[in-house]
Amino acid sequence: MKKLLFTILIALHITNSNAQEVIKLDDFGRIALNTYVSNDLKIPLEAKNQLEIKLKQIASKYGMAGTAANPRFILTASVSITTKDIVAGPPQMIAQNMDITLFVGDAIENKVFANTIITSKGVGTNENKAFIDAIKQINVQSKDLKAFLEEAKTKIVSYYATQCDFIINKAEALKGQEAYNEALYNLALVPDICKDCYFKCLNEMSIVYDLKINSEGKKLLDKAITTWAANPNQEGANEATEFIKQINPKSKCIPDASKLLKSINSKLIADEKERVRKQEEYEKRQQKIDAENAKLQAALEKERINAYRQIAVEYAKNQPAVIYRNIYWY
Repeated sequence: MKKLLFTILIALHITNSNAQEVIKLDDFGRIALNTYVSNDLKIPLEAKNQLEIKLKQIASKYGMAGTAANPRFILTASVSITTKDIVAGPPQMIAQNMDITLFVGDAIENKVFANTIITSKGVGTNENKAFIDAIKQINVQSKDLKAFLEEAKTKIVSYYATQCDFIINKAEALKGQEAYNEALYNLALVPDICKDCYFKCLNEMSIVYDLKINSEGKKLLDKAITTWAANPNQEGANEATEFIKQINPKSKCIPDASKLLKSINSKLIADEKERVRKQEEYEKRQQKIDAENAKLQAALEKERINAYRQIAVEYAKNQPAVIYRNIYWY
């Protein structure tokens, strides 16, 4: 039975790596059981669906409903038929007695924390309905079921108590690799019910978080410096500022980022003043050039007029002499 369960646990660990469930902040800090029904379980599909619904009802009833935030611990089940009878009709009915074994285990380390057997009987017009009827008979408020989950919870708390140093050491190793997000994730999975380990991990999370924002801030600041150095103008200022805006306000590189912003701003102001000064000088030069051009145009116009007249004079010189006779106008 345990070998079969270990196979199921491994399969769950693989399939949950692609889970698309939305993770919320309150998913962390509590013990959560993910429900799982193996495809290898030899019962009809509709009965499997009903069994998974029942497992979710059990987990929810005791405040341990699972989440994709922590796929480590699971609540699963196996079904074993003890007797099967055909009851004469009409209509003919199938009656099945079965043992439904519930397990709580660690999907990563393949450990079973607790298990309990629920004996149930189902009757239906076919085998599928008989399975479904038997599963529906499981009483989620059963004292035995409550004791089973309390035992599992105690074992999980004990697991964190014994594994706390390992969890912190792993986080420190990840911290050394600058895998800060993964380190924070592993530390955040320790439920607050495990008080000693929880507060140790909380302290380590503070250290990892500071390293994370400082490391990321330094990288963003370096990008801003490089961008500005390569393109020290308005376009480069805009790109550099976008990098600086992403730096966490509590990062220790904020003072250096502020200095860079002031430097960028001063450069842009100086560039603008220089642009205005050059514009004014340009306009003055242009006015002078326009005035000189106007004088030149006036002089050229005068020369053109004189040239016209000179041509006329020269032409006149080459004309035959005019002889006037006595003309009487009366």
